[in-house]
Amino acid sequence: MGFTIGNSRGMRDIRSGSRRRGRSPEGTAVAEYTGLWGWDVVPGARAAGGVCSCGLADCRAPGAHQLDFAPEIRAGAPLDEVTEIWGEFPGATMMLPVGRAFDVIEVTEPAGCHALARLERMGLPVGPVTATPDGRAHFLVAPGAATALPELLYRMGWDDPAALDLRGLGPGAYITAPPSDRGGLGPVRWLRSPALDSASWLPEARLLLGTLAYVAHRSRIRAERRTRV
Repeated sequence: MGFTIGNSRGMRDIRSGSRRRGRSPEGTAVAEYTGLWGWDVVPGARAAGGVCSCGLADCRAPGAHQLDFAPEIRAGAPLDEVTEIWGEFPGATMMLPVGRAFDVIEVTEPAGCHALARLERMGLPVGPVTATPDGRAHFLVAPGAATALPELLYRMGWDDPAALDLRGLGPGAYITAPPSDRGGLGPVRWLRSPALDSASWLPEARLLLGTLAYVAHRSRIRAERRTRV
């Protein structure tokens, strides 16, 4: 599938042909994110063959960033506005700005899957969780987590977040929303999809962090052991 590059004044398709403007599956998903879950959405770049649709030959993150020239669709935007704006960027990915409605705790996907199972067995509150095609899991948590993360980990006895391969994403960061493609590697998917009782009320990071840190630590140890064998 080709993708479109350009700006709101003029777009050109990298491959021949054009796409009919109007409601698309992506546009429907954007309307759900903005209208149902209360999340802002920004059109993002796509990648094919290592080439990014932003048009920069030296793009540092092909197909994995927002389009700076694209307007932001704010939470609660009317459906007609969502359809009109998204129709100007055919083929765009859906990017969610972090640090507003939610922050993100990122771990490896295997650690994220194990932690999610543990958290659900313990009956702890868990918000939406995504998995990226490059093997990362994103736990959506209440805003402010990224700033508080180092201190929270330190208090729990973890003084080196980098060694855990665990980090917080806050204001200024963007994540790719399912089912958009990321970096030309494939679609982002839900490990735990949004629900009325989890997307609008997100857990504080401290409720999840102990389990996430422990599982990330154990995953790293297992990986190191496999490397030695």
